[in-house]
Amino acid sequence: MGVPFEALLPYGIMIGMFAFSAGAVGQLKSMQNGGKPARRGLDAWDRVMLERDRRLTGFMRGQTDKPYAQPGFELNNPWRVESRFI
Repeated sequence: MGVPFEALLPYGIMIGMFAFSAGAVGQLKSMQNGGKPARRGLDAWDRVMLERDRRLTGFMRGQTDKPYAQPGFELNNPWRVESRFI
């Protein structure tokens, strides 16, 4: 005696929704990284370099081949200092 297909419809719907959500999350991560694969296992140096690239190009994973920084970049310092030390 076979299993009626109506009993398997909820499982098909659940598997379809898992597949759709996994694909959507993967696409969103790719879009956030400028079409590049997501980075994993970042250490402190990688985060500093990603922040530098974001300040230079506007994208976290963006890179530039310009030998000189954009105008105003010399004042765009990520270090926060108390006003009494300035």
